[in-house]
Amino acid sequence: MRPVYLIILLAVCTIHVNAQDSLIKKSIDIPNKYYNTVQRKADVLDRQLTKRTEKALNRLSKYEEKMKKRMMKIDSTSARKMFDQSQDKYTALKNKLKSKADHIPGKKLLGNNLSTDSLFNTLSFLKQAQGVQLPKLNSSLESVTALQDKLAVLNEAKSFIQSRRQLLNAQLGKIPDLAGSLKGINKEAYYYAAQVKELKETFSDHKKVEKKALEIAQKIPAYNDFMAKNSYLASLLGTGAGGSGETPNLEGLQTRNQVEQAIQQRLGGGPNASQAVSASMGEARAKMNELKKNFPDLDNAGEMPNFKPNEMKSKRFIQRLEYGGNIQFQRNTNFYPTTSDIAAQIGYKFHKNGVAGIGMAYKLGLGQGFNHIAFSNEGLGLRSFVDWKLKNTFFLNGGYEQNYQPIQVTTNIPNPESWTQSALLGIKKKYKVSSKMKGDVSLLFDFLYNSHVPRTDPVKLRMGYNF
Repeated sequence: MRPVYLIILLAVCTIHVNAQDSLIKKSIDIPNKYYNTVQRKADVLDRQLTKRTEKALNRLSKYEEKMKKRMMKIDSTSARKMFDQSQDKYTALKNKLKSKADHIPGKKLLGNNLSTDSLFNTLSFLKQAQGVQLPKLNSSLESVTALQDKLAVLNEAKSFIQSRRQLLNAQLGKIPDLAGSLKGINKEAYYYAAQVKELKETFSDHKKVEKKALEIAQKIPAYNDFMAKNSYLASLLGTGAGGSGETPNLEGLQTRNQVEQAIQQRLGGGPNASQAVSASMGEARAKMNELKKNFPDLDNAGEMPNFKPNEMKSKRFIQRLEYGGNIQFQRNTNFYPTTSDIAAQIGYKFHKNGVAGIGMAYKLGLGQGFNHIAFSNEGLGLRSFVDWKLKNTFFLNGGYEQNYQPIQVTTNIPNPESWTQSALLGIKKKYKVSSKMKGDVSLLFDFLYNSHVPRTDPVKLRMGYNF
């Protein structure tokens, strides 16, 4: 019987080796572009978060320095006690931000950000599965690890900023001389938290190459098992690599039966108690949804601002830009052919309801009609514009333009103008084309049309797009 056991053992080993070979083959199918994309995104986010956090800490530190100087005149002992230790903390946090990942005090191997946690484990699995040294994989894994360590510092900084904001408002909020500095601290703390959240969400948006790599990895059974054992959620529930792999440890979490028993003890049994609880929960849920709608950038109620925030201030400059263009036709006259103005423009969203921008138009001549179609260069135009939301998808649109369209000197038109000015005002209707593109139709009136030589049409109809 021994030869039979030997054959079975060899068959099992062969199956295991073939499975490992298949695993390695599938993991190698992941393109190197994926590793480059991950590394670039992690490095960019690391720099942006570091820059924004350092800026917030510097501003808040200056606000507290001003408050300390004013408090010294009122109560020097309380001022030193309240502000000296905080300045040391600001300095320590800024030093941590500048430190390399390997030298950050108290750093953790795994962060508590689900997006970076998943990415870290995916790269760790691929490195383990391939069993070979791939420079691009190692570099991307190092970048994600450094980002996780930086996020740990950012969480510490965010907690400190919020605790300082609450403490200063509670103890010094009634002192008139400190009202300006407290307002500055409240605004900086709110906008810092909102912008950090915006940056993290941008990082979580996967590009095409990242989605393709995850599709390949998820087809490997060992990958799903690895993620289940090593994810941050698994470590919380006690099912991770360091856990027993058995029933999760849910000590401290209440079951549904325990919650129902507590409700019956407080309100009594019967259907009336359940209805009362359901009604109360419905009202609470409605209020929470309203708060989330008004303050979508908040992670918890402790960050609720005591001022009316401007949601645009949490956006980076590049996120406020809108790119687009439009096209406009002008009928032919005795002096001009039929003309198509093809324009490109860029706008800056200065308010949630307002956009201002500039653009340039190329005038393409189309001839004198369908029987005389001829393309020609008819000039160019320089534009500026402002959009302001009126209601729903309707906007007030206005702008100033300079248009260059030379004509031949004739005896019929004395002193013809090559450059003409236009002052436009009208209504714009915007509509959705796709998730990334919007279309618009504008009807505008030119208040300077009467001064043009030769005279042009006063009404302009434009069809455009932006993304």
